Amino acid sequence: MAQVRRAPLADQAAELLLERIRSGEWRLGEKLPGETTLAPQLGVGRSTVREAIRQLAGRGVLASRQGSGVFVTALDAPEDWDAVLRRAGIISVIEARIAIESEAAALAAARRTPADLRAIRRALARRAEHRFDIETHVDADTVFHRTIVAAAHNPVLIELFDTFTPRLREAMIDMLRIRKEFGGDSDHAAHAQLADAIAARDEVAAAERSRAHLLTLRDGLA
Repeated sequence: MAQVRRAPLADQAAELLLERIRSGEWRLGEKLPGETTLAPQLGVGRSTVREAIRQLAGRGVLASRQGSGVFVTALDAPEDWDAVLRRAGIISVIEARIAIESEAAALAAARRTPADLRAIRRALARRAEHRFDIETHVDADTVFHRTIVAAAHNPVLIELFDTFTPRLREAMIDMLRIRKEFGGDSDHAAHAQLADAIAARDEVAAAERSRAHLLTLRDGLA
């Protein structure tokens, strides 16, 4: 059985435990052996095992339950979100936008307030003013789409969008440089139609227009 040989011990112990979880040694929801069992298996002290468990708990893999022990809550540790986005290609980014924004558009149509609608209209007007410089256009476009996500009044969706924005901005700038076409009348009309669907509280049309617009972007790169 593999044992820890180099410092930092807690980091290595955490990785060894994670490898054993990934291999299926413990099933989802199963209780881990106690510290007195794990410590000699890993070749470390009980305090190091406790620190390794704390690390994996912080990554969502393990959970300590008072009086019951330590249980497996995930079969792998999620990769750092920023690292995933940095590696993602433009098409992957657009596909993720489709998933987030089409649902947000439908929710916005159902939940938007008069203040939300004013913000969407202002962002649309600003977007119309910035059609010629790529970076300025992308920033104005991002603000427009964010107002729609904000109008959905779903804190998870807005958090996802905001986390996504730096990579989104980079991908959109790259995409427009490849296409060398942006800010045309038909493109802006599609955004205006999306705003109109939200204003009309038409959830189906809002989702469809958001999805159609983003699919056009994706298919232009295929």
